[in-house]
Amino acid sequence: MIQTICVCGAGTMGSGIAQVCAQAGFHTLLYDVNNTTLTNAKTTIEKNILLLEEKGKISSLEKENVLNYLHYKSELSDCIGDLIIEAIAENVDIKTALFNQLAELNHSETIFATNTSSLSVSAIAAGIKHPSRVVGMHFFNPAPHMKLVEVVKGDKTKDAVVNTIVDLVKELAKTPVYCKDAPGFIVNHVARPYYLEALKLFEMGVADFETIDLLLEATGFKMGPFKLMDLIGNDINYAVSCSVYEQLGKPARLIPSKIQEEKVLKGELGKKTGKGYYVYS
Repeated sequence: MIQTICVCGAGTMGSGIAQVCAQAGFHTLLYDVNNTTLTNAKTTIEKNILLLEEKGKISSLEKENVLNYLHYKSELSDCIGDLIIEAIAENVDIKTALFNQLAELNHSETIFATNTSSLSVSAIAAGIKHPSRVVGMHFFNPAPHMKLVEVVKGDKTKDAVVNTIVDLVKELAKTPVYCKDAPGFIVNHVARPYYLEALKLFEMGVADFETIDLLLEATGFKMGPFKLMDLIGNDINYAVSCSVYEQLGKPARLIPSKIQEEKVLKGELGKKTGKGYYVYS
């Protein structure tokens, strides 16, 4: 039974996942080695919870309970839980190293979930002592608002682990979607043309990015590709495009965009940096 959840990585995604877990009534530890990042995450989460109270979506007591469920930690030795969810750098070696360190600290039934957007869950698990306990648990940004969570089964993930995570996602008031390990899983595989074709049209001078966004939103998409890339973060979106491209054997139709690469190199990552395709105040 999962009672305590430890989320590693207090960036936008990690802090959002921690908020979701605490709102569902789980004792939640949010860990980050960077104290500034941890402090910023605490400020953001508390602001979000206060806003929910002000909107009448939760009571004052519920607000206090959520805040009491949350604990912020900067020491790895404090990362003890029934479930570990990592939301750190998109690098197999870094994720594997973290899980191996935490396996030494936690009990033999602890489940290790990776929130990777596109890396192979099987590849991450391959470097871990107990690969049967490793599963993909892919939330979408912003985690408190997006309902979908992809539950990804690696080559050696036990069915019981997958079932436990599917049930947990429902307890988090999210919608679980089961899939086997594959490049980009479901959503990021399907979504590549949405971003890449829009970038190609922009690069060819067919239309500017504002017009492309406007047209796609007019056809029913809630957010145009350039607004969405800015929300996700151009660094993350570009990394996913590169990962899917490599894993699928470098098909011409999925070549990552030079325009987006330049954005990343310039640090114009989107909303989180104040500038991407759009400028944010």
